[in-house]
Amino acid sequence: MYRKVENAPREAEDFELPFEGKLSQDNRWVIMASLVPWEEFEEEYAQNFSAEMGAPALPFRVALGSLIIKEKLGISDRETVEQIKENPYLQYFIGKRHYSSSAPYDPSLLARFRERINVNLVNRINERMVFLSKSESQSEPKKKSPETEKLSKTGSANRGKLILDASCVPGDISYPNDLGILNQARVKTEKIIDSLYESRQGQIEKKPKSYRNRARKEYLNVAKKKRQTRKQIRKAIKKQLQYIKRNLGSIDALVKAGSSFDALSHADYKSLLVVSEVYRQQAWMYNNKVHRIDNRIVSLSQPHIRPIVRGKAGVAVEFGAKISASVRNGYVFLDRISWDNFNESADLKSQIEAYYNYTGVYPESVHVDKIYRSRANRAFCKEKGIRISGPPLGRPKANISQELKKQAQEDERIRNNIEGKFGISKRRYSLNRVMAKLPHTSETAIAITFLVMNLSALLRQVFCLFLCIFHNQVFFGVNLLLNLIIDRIVDNKCSLLLSSYITT
Repeated sequence: MYRKVENAPREAEDFELPFEGKLSQDNRWVIMASLVPWEEFEEEYAQNFSAEMGAPALPFRVALGSLIIKEKLGISDRETVEQIKENPYLQYFIGKRHYSSSAPYDPSLLARFRERINVNLVNRINERMVFLSKSESQSEPKKKSPETEKLSKTGSANRGKLILDASCVPGDISYPNDLGILNQARVKTEKIIDSLYESRQGQIEKKPKSYRNRARKEYLNVAKKKRQTRKQIRKAIKKQLQYIKRNLGSIDALVKAGSSFDALSHADYKSLLVVSEVYRQQAWMYNNKVHRIDNRIVSLSQPHIRPIVRGKAGVAVEFGAKISASVRNGYVFLDRISWDNFNESADLKSQIEAYYNYTGVYPESVHVDKIYRSRANRAFCKEKGIRISGPPLGRPKANISQELKKQAQEDERIRNNIEGKFGISKRRYSLNRVMAKLPHTSETAIAITFLVMNLSALLRQVFCLFLCIFHNQVFFGVNLLLNLIIDRIVDNKCSLLLSSYITT
């Protein structure tokens, strides 16, 4: 059940403190709370709940605000609840009416918040937040006249710059290898055999053999070596495959003897399905003497993670989600997220159309790297009157003018903006290692990172505006004081001259 909270504080002065104080209006959490459009998306969040059944759910501002606090401070779920319990500004940020020293909810609810607030909702909140902060009228964009719309479609009224790039967001898994994954799969099957046998103990005469001690010793004999030859690894993989095959056969025998999969927990049953697929993939690669297969599983706990070949200098392969992002007017937006590798150049057209839907005009220039500069993308940009960065196709010209060199340097300088955004998201925020385990909760955590980055950028602009106003006021006051001093000096000189004239 979801109940809309009507008494959420709109101003910091409405927040009640036990010691009869008032929250500061220039606090960062108070300012950020005024930048997020909470009420516009509350009805959409309420659709996740029944109108009549169930206990009342926490409001949308509590859910989204908690995720923003966690990402902004870079802390765990449990620490997030502790920080909210201790800080009245954080309680105001999530919409509380008065200060309370008790925990607002259990830390496990943060995982539920990530499930209910999907990536599409976070992206729309991000775009709406940036638009409302940049717009002076705080309203929807005005509809253009047919003449202006015609000019924008023909490319005569293009404005702004669009920066595009893609990156990989690593998941929280250890670096995978075939032998290690097979050992983990073997251990899982042994636990499943124990669970099935215990559920029918007394009805099944003898527990199936798994040879777990021998299998572990054979695994450690190879895994502990500093240098392993291909022959040793291949032989060890063969043995682990044989143990897993035997265990899977024992599981089928237990089920036929009367055991049921109902005796397994949901996690164990899911692990059994994953182990079966891992065995199929590893056996196929072993028999065909290859090291590649489609939809390869590299983690038993997170089977949705795929290897993403990036070709970087430090790490050639990363394991996680691949994202495609864009920077518009200094703000970064998440355009696509996928757990499978994809060619980011195919997103250029949709990203340009998204820019048009957001601003009402096509960009004047698109700043991308080499992979985006395909013939199809160049033709699309030429049709819309958009200049794409980088050298033209064909043989390089012998004599390049100084203006073209300066233009190329300027384009590369502008394109570095999105590289800096990715660097900030991975160094300052949590995109260097996503700790969420499920695919949809991981996608929400990634999208929240970009929302918090834009929120921090808007907060810096508010502080800069405050400093400019304060500087102007100080300058005006000092100037007024100097004028008064000068006037007083002039008046004193005039009075002295007059008195000396009278005496003479």
